Amino acid sequence: MDPDQIRRRAPLLWLFMALLVALVCVLAVLQYNWIGEISVDEQKQRQYDLQASANKLSSAFNAELNTAAEDLQPNDQQVQEVGRQKAYEGRYAAWHASAVHPRLFRRAAVVDEEKGKLVLRMFNTDSGALEAAEWPTDWTAAKEFFIARLAGNNVRNNGPLIDYPRFRPQPDTGQGRPEEDWLLLEIDTKYASDTILPELLTQQFGDDFRSQYRVEVVSRANPSEMIFATDSTQASRSQPQATVTLFDPPRPNRGRGPGGPVISPRGVSNDSGRGRWLLSVWLRNGSLETIVASTRRRDLAISGGILLLLLATGAALAQFSRRAQRLAEVEMEFVAGVSHELRTPLTVIRTAAFNLRGKVASNPSQVERYGALIQQESERLGAIVEQVLRFASAKAGRVVQERQPVSVPGLIEETVQSNKGMLEDALCEVQTHIEPGLPLITGDSMALRHALQNLLANAAKYGGLAGRQRVEMSARAVRGAKGQEIEIRVIDHGSGIPPEEQKRVFDAFFRGKKAVQDQIHGTGLGLHLVRRIVEAHGGTVSVESEPGAGSTFIVRIPAAAAEHQDELAPTLG
Repeated sequence: MDPDQIRRRAPLLWLFMALLVALVCVLAVLQYNWIGEISVDEQKQRQYDLQASANKLSSAFNAELNTAAEDLQPNDQQVQEVGRQKAYEGRYAAWHASAVHPRLFRRAAVVDEEKGKLVLRMFNTDSGALEAAEWPTDWTAAKEFFIARLAGNNVRNNGPLIDYPRFRPQPDTGQGRPEEDWLLLEIDTKYASDTILPELLTQQFGDDFRSQYRVEVVSRANPSEMIFATDSTQASRSQPQATVTLFDPPRPNRGRGPGGPVISPRGVSNDSGRGRWLLSVWLRNGSLETIVASTRRRDLAISGGILLLLLATGAALAQFSRRAQRLAEVEMEFVAGVSHELRTPLTVIRTAAFNLRGKVASNPSQVERYGALIQQESERLGAIVEQVLRFASAKAGRVVQERQPVSVPGLIEETVQSNKGMLEDALCEVQTHIEPGLPLITGDSMALRHALQNLLANAAKYGGLAGRQRVEMSARAVRGAKGQEIEIRVIDHGSGIPPEEQKRVFDAFFRGKKAVQDQIHGTGLGLHLVRRIVEAHGGTVSVESEPGAGSTFIVRIPAAAAEHQDELAPTLG
């Protein structure tokens, strides 16, 4: 894309980013409010669902008592046909045979009045027969309740026993029919705790209710009396998330209809809040507020992550666009630079050739001078072409052609000798300091020589002061992170590299401000190729520079393994 087109689109890109940021902020506020409203609704719904499940459990448990009481008590017709005792025994036998929980009651009895005295007949749990019995000591409160009822006192039984009256079969006087006898039932709390309550909790709260909830059932009259608990220790005394009463026996009226007492529909019972047991439910993961708040934080985190991703995408798009603009500008600068670099030697060669052909140079010395000029500019032109071709090879991953043993002293000597003409033209003197006995390295000698040549040319072009200049090349063995390495330093004593440019000197097409201002020839590929070549040999290259104190380029390349040094030495020739 044309850089001018990219520049023209830059304001539109920033406008797009501003709109994107504004949109994300608006979405974030709306999302926060939406999630807050959803969280409140979710908390209410969870509270409602939990309480509804508890209410259904209460209804099912109380309905179990209601149904049992209905099934155990005979109606007036049955009593008239077979007598009261046979009627009760028949109903008990039928209920015991068909009941889902025949062990619901620990003891069952019938209480009636004979000659002003209370008579207790207990059901034999094995035979189902009604047998006269003495009042158990733990039924004393129930006995006192019946005595008060016989005396005409309207008292209420809040004890652990269920009293279910049967009314006399006589016309209603407007005050209801008097009570004839009572069915007295004692619920088996152990059976209810071990069987009935776990079944109901599973139905309403799921098979894993023990892992999700802490549940307690206690006596309302005596909260320290534990009926059922999911845990051996008491649950937290914090406010439970759901409560409901259980064990609310059926309460028939005094028989406003001709067929006997009017009670709730069969199998149906609702929590009236008067139950004798209290069921409490706690969430194991904390209160509903805590769980909903945690869910809200999670939802906010997810939403925030999505919005941040959207912002990051926009920022990345802007960054990529900026990089594309910069790359287009650099490529255009490179094309312009290379065109200028190519035009200069071509112009010189063309002029020299024209003069030779036009016989402007008539004596041998002039011919020799023009020939030398053509040779010099041809070499310069070839160097430029070589740089571009090596850059193309590096981009294609063909930096190293063939690996072979390389002597570092020989490599440095060949590099200096092959660039002797360039160094003389630049009035540059090279001093070498090579540590004796350096180990060999393996690599592409031509590529390595090209890398050192670029460093040497770079030092000659940018590291010189007015007049004669000095460049130092040194080599020594050092200990690196992965073993022995050969360190090669190229040192100049020029003006140095500004700190802000040191991180970019190895980038492709990069040229410093001083090179551009002083119109120093170059393509911006030399140091980039140095890095690609050195890294292809498993090494590193870095620069140390201070303004006014010169620059030092440091190349480190791993030495060949010690066991291969003797094998490689004879092949050097």
